[in-house]
Amino acid sequence: MTHTSDPAEEEPQVRQQATAADQARIFQAGRDQNIAERDLHIHTGRQRKVFVKYLVQLPRSIKVVLLLLLCVALIAGGGWIASRWILPEVAPTYRTQFLVDTARGTGPRGLADVAASMRTTVGNSGDSDALSLRAFGGACGESDNTRRLTDFATGERPELVRAAEGLRAAGEPTLVRGIVEAVQDFSRPFDLAATQMNRVIVITRHGTDACDDDIAFVENEIRERIRAAGLRLEFRLIGYQVPKAQRERLRRIAAGARAPDPVLADTPQELQTAVDWYANDEPVMRGARKVIDALNPAAEQVDAAVRAIDGGRFEAAEKHLGTARGADARVSSVLEDLAGRTKKATEADIHARAARLRDRQRRVIAAAGELLDAERSGAAGSSYHRAAYGRAADAYNTEVEALNMTLAKLRDAAPVAS
Repeated sequence: MTHTSDPAEEEPQVRQQATAADQARIFQAGRDQNIAERDLHIHTGRQRKVFVKYLVQLPRSIKVVLLLLLCVALIAGGGWIASRWILPEVAPTYRTQFLVDTARGTGPRGLADVAASMRTTVGNSGDSDALSLRAFGGACGESDNTRRLTDFATGERPELVRAAEGLRAAGEPTLVRGIVEAVQDFSRPFDLAATQMNRVIVITRHGTDACDDDIAFVENEIRERIRAAGLRLEFRLIGYQVPKAQRERLRRIAAGARAPDPVLADTPQELQTAVDWYANDEPVMRGARKVIDALNPAAEQVDAAVRAIDGGRFEAAEKHLGTARGADARVSSVLEDLAGRTKKATEADIHARAARLRDRQRRVIAAAGELLDAERSGAAGSSYHRAAYGRAADAYNTEVEALNMTLAKLRDAAPVAS
């Protein structure tokens, strides 16, 4: 039995095969510390209680120590609760920064096209994505040759769009410093880390840096800054109307950031497709892969459970089914994120199909459990439960095929790196 492959490399495949015959199979898819109290019971014909309190005086230094220990315990406990339960609920799924080139470009409408693509992309972004905007371009050595225009936020989309629409071209391309400062933006104190990924989407009209001619130095500088930050941070580079003579250097800069080769767009539509793909479609593909990766092993466990039932190994079958049931919790959070990425029809379809696939697997597990109970009890009617399991397996496999086809369409729409 083989597993699905990574959708980033090829079409996500959830391998399946099921028959509704005898062997249905599925694959993949305290306030006072100084008071002690004691009850004394005195019997005089009838029972009475006399309460005697003993007051123990503690030195002030001991009281201070005890109070400090109590405070430390409360802070530690509160911090654990916050990190374990509260912060994951409010943390963004993705933190995405758009790093935009505002240097004097090769075309008069360059920045207007970038702003238009940002407007559409931000409108399609996931509900729990924290977005930020930074620009680069200016004079070498000046502190303002890269500027953070908006902070990471999930609910400030109009502010980001207005900032993008207000960009004006001036100065020289300072791409390297823009990338370096973008890395630092993800390391600021008290910022909530993304639960899945930190990303920088670079939109540049140049393939060179006016302040650093040594491309080997540039590659190493970017790589070292990312390594020193100690973050899981990925870069995506989009070159818009970049002169042909500068494109190879842009590829070298992408390599320094450990990013795929840049997508080179020449028209506003190509630019829009590339920006929207990286900001919105790629996270949907990644989310669908997570669903598949969780459901595949569970499907194998159900398959193993049915084989164990057929062999009379009921305890082993119960163990396999218990393992399969654990996939549900791993899928729920991913489906919740996908539900916030349904602004476009294809993404809404992927969420709906992934949710149905999870529901189909629930039914398969339940049907296998009913078959196990029937076989273990020796009661009549096990053939009915076996047929019901077969139908559930077939429905699961049908949904697998439908999800594969939908993912293939989305993958085919991806921009091709040049």
